[in-house]
Amino acid sequence: MSDQELKLETMRHSASHVMAEAVVSLFPGARLGIGPATSEGFYYDFDLPHPLTSEDLPAVEAEMKRIVAADLPFVREEVDRAQARRLFEAQPYKLELIDDLSDESLSIYRQGSLIDLCRGPHLDSTGQIGAFKLLNIAGAYWRGDERRPMLQRIYGTAFATQAELDDYVKKLAEIEARDHRKLARQLDLISFHEEAGAGLAYWHPRGGLMRVLIEDYWRRQHYEGGYDIIFTPHIGRAHLWETSGHLNFYKDGMYSPMDIDGQDYYIKPMNCPFHIMIYKTRLRSYRDLPLRWAELGTVYRYERSGTLHGLLRVRGFTQDDAHIFCTPEQIEEEILRVLDFSLNMLRGFGFDDYKVELSVRDPQKPEKYAGSDAMWGQAESSLVKALTARNLAYQRQEGEAVFYGPKIDIKIMDALGRPWQCSTIQFDFNIPERFDLTYIGEDGRQQRPYMVHRALLGSLERFFGVLVEHYAGAFPVWLSPVQVVIIPISDRHLDYARQVEAELRSDGLRVQVDARPERMNLKIREAQLQKVPYMLVIGDKEVTASQVSVRLRSGEDLGKQSIAEFGAAVRAAIAARK
Repeated sequence: MSDQELKLETMRHSASHVMAEAVVSLFPGARLGIGPATSEGFYYDFDLPHPLTSEDLPAVEAEMKRIVAADLPFVREEVDRAQARRLFEAQPYKLELIDDLSDESLSIYRQGSLIDLCRGPHLDSTGQIGAFKLLNIAGAYWRGDERRPMLQRIYGTAFATQAELDDYVKKLAEIEARDHRKLARQLDLISFHEEAGAGLAYWHPRGGLMRVLIEDYWRRQHYEGGYDIIFTPHIGRAHLWETSGHLNFYKDGMYSPMDIDGQDYYIKPMNCPFHIMIYKTRLRSYRDLPLRWAELGTVYRYERSGTLHGLLRVRGFTQDDAHIFCTPEQIEEEILRVLDFSLNMLRGFGFDDYKVELSVRDPQKPEKYAGSDAMWGQAESSLVKALTARNLAYQRQEGEAVFYGPKIDIKIMDALGRPWQCSTIQFDFNIPERFDLTYIGEDGRQQRPYMVHRALLGSLERFFGVLVEHYAGAFPVWLSPVQVVIIPISDRHLDYARQVEAELRSDGLRVQVDARPERMNLKIREAQLQKVPYMLVIGDKEVTASQVSVRLRSGEDLGKQSIAEFGAAVRAAIAARK
């Protein structure tokens, strides 16, 4: 972290303490949770006598400004555990934190009327806090545990200058306008139903059509890329998950078992053990390798209700999963091939700006990882060579590899410059060993294959949510569920509108006629709100000339065109994936 980033984090942490003092001043009896800085601001959790609303925030903000103007010092003190318990005897959440700390000496900070348990650091005084703003209120379970009390969390942000704060607030407004949950409702794409099960997405006809388009493109690219597509079950016996290690390492993320004929079965949280089963159906030779098997496999994982967030964090989702089985000699070529394939797939959806991370093992703790030093060395080397060959800058993350292998993570940058985790290229030295995978090498002896886990989009649900926010619902023509709306000015133009519709549909375009007895401007406006790329207005002049008047969802008027001319332009946009 740079000095500037550390200074900003310290200021935001200090602002959270000022907010805590303001809340305690305005709402006596408030019980304090925690109040850290975040990457873009700060928050504090409170247990209050009554629920807060957004209407309370101006009063809290005004009190914070008074405290900042008073330029109160932040004073650090060291106290023993007994002193700390006396200081916070009316604060049960602080007492719990004290009990969890092993230190005999604890640090507290005082500013004005507030005393808080905190390691710091803080600014010298409240007057050094720059421009700040409170943003919203949300519920948050104490310590992230849904079995614990629900606290009220106030979010805020702070910057060194008012200009920086103003820019950030504008960005927040744009993020809110692009929120996929709101746009999915507006465009009738997706819905969620708490009464039927939290974290489970329902794809409406328009969203379903888009999903089919994405899946069809995905399958076509995979077949052209040398993959075979497979399908596997949704449940498996407990023995499968014991062998894979999921029941030992991942049980909290799995759903409860179901009894079938006296055997425990689990709904799958991952696809990889099923792909292993297919590999083991017969003896494999080095001549068979590499095997590239891909699946759009729906999996289910338990996520705490407080972490669920539209399509970005769900409990049931479809991974665009693939596994590559190869010889050690093939691994470098396969990694480069996967990297190229990933970037090409992402470009197809309009993403060409990335952040890349290379997660490797902690060199000081090799005993924590499966596989030999030689295997880890070769695996890491092949990842680095692929990134270097494609001139991709990357951040090396030591100690971030999972125990069974290093990996490359590709984060796409959206229209607002936000990174989203999508593609992962992951080595696995663990599963081939656990399932005793082998192939017959050129020397006639059994060898252990290398295995690579690979996801390009990550999950269809999350990727779809990112697409909605990246394009603000105004999808490229090829992905738009409705590409053209035809708007007859009056009923006498309806027959010609139907003729235009039939001709464009015969060209494979997705077309609708708005035959409602409404004003033309209203129909245009509603088509724009639905983000339809093209609107064709038809009146007397268009009927006479056998033409259409073309408008774009941006509001641009392209004037009159023949049906053939318009159809050719749209097909060109689709082919170019614009």
